[in-house]
Amino acid sequence: MTVKYNVVSYLIGEGFRNVLKNKKSTISAITVMFLCMIIFGVFFILGENINHIMNTVEEAQGVQVYFKVGTKEERMKEVGEQIKNIDGVNNVQFVSKEEGMNELKESYKDNASALEGMSSDFLPDSYRVTLSKLELNEQIQEQITAIVGEDLDEIKSSNETISTIMKIGNGIRIFTFVLLIILILFAVVIISNTIKLTVHARRKEISIMKYVGATNSFIRGPFIVEGILIGLISALIAILIVGFIYNGMIPNLEQSEIVKKLEITFVTFTDMFRLLIAVYLVLGIGIGVIGSSISMRKYLEV
Repeated sequence: MTVKYNVVSYLIGEGFRNVLKNKKSTISAITVMFLCMIIFGVFFILGENINHIMNTVEEAQGVQVYFKVGTKEERMKEVGEQIKNIDGVNNVQFVSKEEGMNELKESYKDNASALEGMSSDFLPDSYRVTLSKLELNEQIQEQITAIVGEDLDEIKSSNETISTIMKIGNGIRIFTFVLLIILILFAVVIISNTIKLTVHARRKEISIMKYVGATNSFIRGPFIVEGILIGLISALIAILIVGFIYNGMIPNLEQSEIVKKLEITFVTFTDMFRLLIAVYLVLGIGIGVIGSSISMRKYLEV
């Protein structure tokens, strides 16, 4: 047990010494790494907020199914039950003509007096249907049209808004994924080149260690620790900077007229913190291990 502890202490200690010994190259690697992570973090947070907005829209947006005036109540109840059974329908709410009139008055606000004395009889009864998945919007409209048949007066839906939000969301997801791959490759190259300097400076020491019987894993250990340390330090710096900037920007964005008008809410940094720090730690450790392993290939038999 003591021997294992001493070996682990040696590997970690050597890794720390390597980081401190090559200050210039270490600082350069950390700088590039945390800049890469900040760029990724920005698009990660943007993607999370787009997903949040899309989920909010899914809960609020949907289709309004209007019946022809005079449609029997039994028929409307029957249609409502059938609509509930459609895959992708989240909620079905009946809106009577009286409720429709009240909503119309609310939409007029200060000019609601213009509707005073007007009967609700000219308004149709309707169903407000919300969806569990926005991409099923057009498909669900077709099914509703078939179900209601000749009793259908009109279906209203924000098709263009839904389509735009879906395109933006999908585009950001794809772009974030591609960007992540590019940044990972770039960071791996930087870390491997940084550790190569340490390996090259200690090439004679490595040769002696191999000569006296040290295993490749034992020799590789300190350099892997060095790579992991560079990755972890970069991740810590990145998450502090991203969190500081995000928490500073969001309150100002929430006070803007456009955001208030569209009733957009943003994900808090606290809600994303666990996921973001997990991603950063995986990236930092993974890139560190891969980069250090690549840098050792020339000097060790694989």
